[in-house]
This record gives sequence, C-alpha cells and structure tokens, in this order.
Amino acid sequence: MSNETLEKAIAAGAVDTGDFSGSLSGSGIHVGATSKGGLLNPEQSARFLDYMFDATVIGKVARTVRMKADTTEIDRIGVGEKLMVLATEGDNTGTNSAVTFSKINLTTKKLRLDWELSTESLEDNIEGADLEDHIARMMATQAGNDIEDVLLNGDTSLTSDDLYKAFNGAVKLAKANGHVVDAGGATVSRALFNSALKALPRKYKQRRTDLRFLVGSNLIQDFLYANSIGTNQTIPMDVTSSIIRGEVAPLGGPAGYVAPYAFGIPIVEVPLLPEAQDGDYSGETGNHGDIHLTFPNNVVIGVKRDVTVYRFFWPRKDSVEYTMYTRVGVQIEQADAWVVVKNVKVAS
Repeated sequence: MSNETLEKAIAAGAVDTGDFSGSLSGSGIHVGATSKGGLLNPEQSARFLDYMFDATVIGKVARTVRMKADTTEIDRIGVGEKLMVLATEGDNTGTNSAVTFSKINLTTKKLRLDWELSTESLEDNIEGADLEDHIARMMATQAGNDIEDVLLNGDTSLTSDDLYKAFNGAVKLAKANGHVVDAGGATVSRALFNSALKALPRKYKQRRTDLRFLVGSNLIQDFLYANSIGTNQTIPMDVTSSIIRGEVAPLGGPAGYVAPYAFGIPIVEVPLLPEAQDGDYSGETGNHGDIHLTFPNNVVIGVKRDVTVYRFFWPRKDSVEYTMYTRVGVQIEQADAWVVVKNVKVAS
C-alpha cells in the first residue's frame, strides 16, 4: 500500500468514538472500514479495547483528562482547616480565610506496540482463522499492562528502559510530593495500615469511604498469610465482616481484586506495583514494596491521542502487521491526599 493510499484510508476511516476508559458506548479507539489495510474495523476495535482494559486496575478508576496539546495545566484549589471563628455582635475584625490556587503540569508521551503474523502462521495452526484474534487479544492485554506499568512506575532518571523513562509515574510522584512513612523493613501488618491512616491529613478522612489502600500482589498475599489460622481460613477481623457483607472474596480474584479491609478501607491488589525494590534503610536485605493510601481518582491520566491500531497486509513479506499508538501521561492531582508506606519487606 502506497503512502498516498494509506493517507487516504486513514483520512476516510478514522473516527474518534470515545475516551480512554474502554466503555463500549465510546470505544476510545480510532476505527475504520477497511480490512486489508488501514485502521481496524469497529468490531475489531471494540474487542481490542475490551481485552486491553480487562487487564488494568488503575486505568479503570483514574480520572481521565482530554488534552488538546502535549502539556496542559491542571488547576488545584485548596483551603485550610478550622476556618470558622466565634462571631461577636457588631465586630467586623475577623480575618478573611485564604484560598490557595496552584497548578500542576500534565505532559503526554507517544507509546507504540508492533507485532506481525505471517500468512503461514495463520494458515498452519489448529485454531485456524481464530488465531489472529487470539494473538490480538494477547497483545491487547499486554498493551494494557504496559500502559498501566509506565503510568505507575515511570521514571525519567532511568537510562536502561525506554518505556519507563517516558515520564515519571504515580509511584515516583507520590514519593516525591506525598506523605511518606518508613516501615524500615517491617513486613506488612495492620500496624502499617494504621500508620498510613494516621499520616493522612484529617480533612481527607471525612471521605473515608472513598479511600483505598493500593498494594502489590505479594504484599496482599503476605497480609492474608500472616492473618491465617489454617490453610484455607483467615481470622475474623475485617475479613469476615467483608465476606458477610458480600463485598469481597477471601482468597482469590482477578486483577484489581479487593482483599480484606483494613480499618474499614478496602485493600486493592495492584499487580504492577513494584515489589522487588531495594530498601533504603541501614542493613536492608531482600525485596521491598510499598503500601499506598489515596483516592483512586487522585490519579489523573492525560490522553492526547486515543488508542489507534493499524492493520496492514504486506504482499512482499506475505504477512499481516499491526501497529498500535497512543499518547498518554499521568499526574497526581492532590499529593497531600496520598500516603506511601515505603520499605515494606516482602516475606521470603
């Protein structure tokens, strides 16, 4: 397909139908009508995005901002605490309460995923025509994982990982700007969840029902194991009450699975949170992770370009090639409403 033909196909077929969240009412993906070259058709696009976001946790709950430029500013408004005073008749000497205004920058970067299937692989397999869809599903799932990975773990100071160095992710932003509690190598326990809650400014605790603990898979498992009284049982603290309420299952679930509550706040499994970090305390050994406490929509995902997937048949190579693009970025809206308990040791 020539560049001119390709440009015409894109111009004729590209339709922006929704947002980054993957809802079927708006697919969040550019689609087209051509099957041999150009953009995926609407049915293929909807399936691809469904597969992609089935694997994510943060992507489903974060706040999404549509961006018209590479960088945008997000306005933040804040007020203090205990602003009211006793009023006295005829007295106007009170001081006006200050309202603070600030801005944070949200910048997007272009991300890309490529894969290719030969005609022979499509012809000579036991799945037949379903192989292409099966591999597309696998790639979509991995794309969702990769996007969530960089949104969480991006670090521009890295030189060895092209994906991570795209931008600073939520973990680095939270540690740099939020409230940090040092576990000092302690293993996960109710005491650490308690410390996180105490470090959160009290004005956010009035929205306690919206708060979430975000924890990696191994720390979730350590917490369940530490509170076990038998092979398949857990002690009846927050766990039992949660099960009785029908809110959680005790020992299993998909990505984003909600484990026991800690002091009434759900502990959400986020598999891509890092748990193989070195501790930064004296005498550290082993792997470490973090416990995060915040509101899920405190994570702001900026989208400059929707997920776009191109499918082309290359006659000279006798193969089908896929290329996926998106332009995304991440920021924390209120770092003051984020607590990180660092140096939590993963049990060996």
